[in-house]
Amino acid sequence: YFRNEGSLTSTLRTLLFFTALMITLPVGLYFSSKAYLFEGMSERDSYFYAAIVAVVTVHVVLALFVYVAWNEGSRQWREGKQD
Repeated sequence: YFRNEGSLTSTLRTLLFFTALMITLPVGLYFSSKAYLFEGMSERDSYFYAAIVAVVTVHVVLALFVYVAWNEGSRQWREGKQD
């Protein structure tokens, strides 16, 4: 029972970490790339390219979450099988 509670806490901690990344990283990169990276472009183009940066960031964070969750699940499965 307690082992499941520890894995639940670990899973929740991982989920909250990636949730925070999903909220802050794309928004932050959108505004910072628009202000600094694409500042010389027209306003319409800078919005467009900054949005692309944000969307790519969302996909990278999601891929990292799936990778971490997959490895965490397989590790817990291996530990459970050894008992």
